[in-house]
Amino acid sequence: MTEFNWTYQGKAPIKVRTFIMGYGITRTLLKKIKYHGGKTLVNGEPVLVNRKLTTNDIVTVVLPPEPENDHVPPSNLPIRIIFEDEHFLIVNKPAGVASVPAHNRANDSLVNRVKGYYQRQHYANQKIHIVTRLDKDTSGLVIFAKHHFAHSVLDKQLKDHRIKKTYLAIVAGQFSTDHFEIYLPIRRAADSLVKREIGLPGKMSVTEAWPLRRLKNRTLVKIRLHTGRTHQIRVHMKAVGHPLVGDWLYNPKDESFPRQALHCWQLRFFNPFCGRFINCTAPLPSDMKTYLAVYER
Repeated sequence: MTEFNWTYQGKAPIKVRTFIMGYGITRTLLKKIKYHGGKTLVNGEPVLVNRKLTTNDIVTVVLPPEPENDHVPPSNLPIRIIFEDEHFLIVNKPAGVASVPAHNRANDSLVNRVKGYYQRQHYANQKIHIVTRLDKDTSGLVIFAKHHFAHSVLDKQLKDHRIKKTYLAIVAGQFSTDHFEIYLPIRRAADSLVKREIGLPGKMSVTEAWPLRRLKNRTLVKIRLHTGRTHQIRVHMKAVGHPLVGDWLYNPKDESFPRQALHCWQLRFFNPFCGRFINCTAPLPSDMKTYLAVYER
């Protein structure tokens, strides 16, 4: 089982519940600890979470065992690991692989491949917690949490927009500026379950971008998301007249690339278990490199 230890340094008495929730333990996780085999200890003795702490008390939280995702078959196809510790796994997803299983891809999503990796590594916890996702045809960095607590911590960072994601995209046209921001609301298109569009009522969405390389009627753009809407980059870039090349949904006339030319390039988040920021980079995939080389000629 996974356990965590903290020492209470405060002067005023405080409930165990309040103290450990300050480290990111959620109410949902508290219930799982209480009812599904976890433990909460103070100075080595089991306690209820309304127990009051005094200075220098040592609080231990033992996470309950997590059942594996029985409905997810493992895949033995390899994964490209960019970072791994006992709490997080960051993988470079290839284009063409779905992030999660679907009815037509039940056996070979990134989740299936990570489950196969966990089994080969004989990890005690076989539960798959995917934190961030990418469209099937988008390549790049995806975060997995290795236990419920780590997942809860990053869910909170996602909601607070503290996980920084930077993308590289190849878009149509050229730019006269070296930096721009897009503030436009995104809503679901009325005639589609998949497609999004600009309009109200929609959620305000913010995208920041920097053109990096200007090619023949194409531009390599660095893009940072400040909100996390479905298809945000694809919708925003189309809205400003620079749709992604190869994007079958938002730029259907462009068949110069076999997928939307979008890659999750960099990730940054805070790892509270080691007290430092994790920064990861996934190099531009070969298909996008080749495309850029052709249009630079």
